[in-house]
Amino acid sequence: MAGERGGAAGAADTTGATYVPGRVGVVSLGLMGGSFARAFAAAGVEVFACNRTRSTLELAMIETVTGELDETTIPTCELVILAGYPASTIEWLEAHAALVSPGAIVIDTVGVKRVICERCEEICAGRPFTFVGCHPMAGTQFSGFAHSRATMFKGAPMVVVPPEMDDFARAEVLERLKRLLEPCQFGSFTLATADEHDRIIAFTSQLAHVVSNAYVKSPTAREHKGFSAGSYKDLTRVARLNAPMWTELFLDNADHLSEELGCIIDNLRAYKDALDAGDAERLEALLTEGDRIKREVEGR
Repeated sequence: MAGERGGAAGAADTTGATYVPGRVGVVSLGLMGGSFARAFAAAGVEVFACNRTRSTLELAMIETVTGELDETTIPTCELVILAGYPASTIEWLEAHAALVSPGAIVIDTVGVKRVICERCEEICAGRPFTFVGCHPMAGTQFSGFAHSRATMFKGAPMVVVPPEMDDFARAEVLERLKRLLEPCQFGSFTLATADEHDRIIAFTSQLAHVVSNAYVKSPTAREHKGFSAGSYKDLTRVARLNAPMWTELFLDNADHLSEELGCIIDNLRAYKDALDAGDAERLEALLTEGDRIKREVEGR
């Protein structure tokens, strides 16, 4: 486990460290990785990156990335950010863990944490660097480096799954991570367990994507022009998505997402039953209840 990585104290062993202080490596230059690269580059931080599509890397090297992240530059990075899909994140770390410098910090940006943290901690066990599970709560309905931006994370929350180590070592790692991420200008850092993250994210993110994606499957969606305004736009914003990536995320969190889907299906059934029965009293009660809960949740 993570607590075994840095000896008795639980902190990463910096003996033999080869990293250049502050230097960052980014794996995958999609929306997330590209935005990290742009944020660090805008702050004058050296960024090395790798990407499956060579043309994207070459484009990034013109304006953003200092050089390629490979076997010669991985050991020079103090912070390595794994910004790919769940499976590719695990595969990259498995293949390159031996190259990461002692004392370095490796984080991911994947939207599920149980499968990522479990596998990455296994891969990193006994190694002299620290893996920290992370999930930046920012993004758009678009994907790819072309849509990334340096201000993507400004003011956004960052959810962090701390490694298993003693309290002093954990606090030291988290403070160092916050310092390294300062160029990204995150608004807050929220600590959570991997299961807590996945349970809540099933509701706040994954369910919203499923509902939005399903909503536009109504035949009426093709007739919405001239009849739609804010409500339609708000509810359908994330219907446009990266299907291969979200398929991985949904399946890696199937238990929690299925539970949330069951809950919303039951709630929708209650509205439908009231409508079918012409039960105005019941329908008004359901609407009033939803309004009340929204006000309570938002604190107003």
